[in-house]
Order: sequence, then C-alpha cells, then structure tokens
Amino acid sequence: MKKIALTLVAVSALGLAACQNSNEAAVNNVAADAQNAIDQATQDIANAQDAASNMLDAAANQVEQAGDAAENATDAATSEVANATK
Repeated sequence: MKKIALTLVAVSALGLAACQNSNEAAVNNVAADAQNAIDQATQDIANAQDAASNMLDAAANQVEQAGDAAENATDAATSEVANATK
C-alpha cells in the first residue's frame, strides 16, 4: 500500500513539474505529502522490526522452557531409577 502511495505522490510531483502554470504552494504540498508517506513507511518498518524482535524473544523463551522441562524430566527419571535400585 505504501508503494502505491509513494508512486502516486511521485506521479503527482512529475505532473506538477511538467505544468507551465504550477505554483510553489502546490509543489510544496506534494513534497509534504511525499515526506508524510516516507515517514509512515519508516514507522511501519520500525513497527515490523519491533514485532519481529518480540517474536524472536518469545521463541527463545519457549526453547528455554522446553529445555528446562526436559532437564526436569531427566532429573525425575534419574531419581526414579535411583529409588528403584535401592
């Protein structure tokens, strides 16, 4: 969606630049719109990076918990074997 917005802004800017009667305010508005689209795209990227980082943290926590569970199961099995052989 952001690519489409940036494309439309670029096409608008080219159209205004090609006009003989373009005025400075219209050109400035296109520039401001382009900057807003860029700012929004940059924020979307930052949000995606944060979401990916959070997902990786959650996955690492799950792996750690699985390791802890396996360790606990091994300890319990070792205790059972030790108790059975007494």
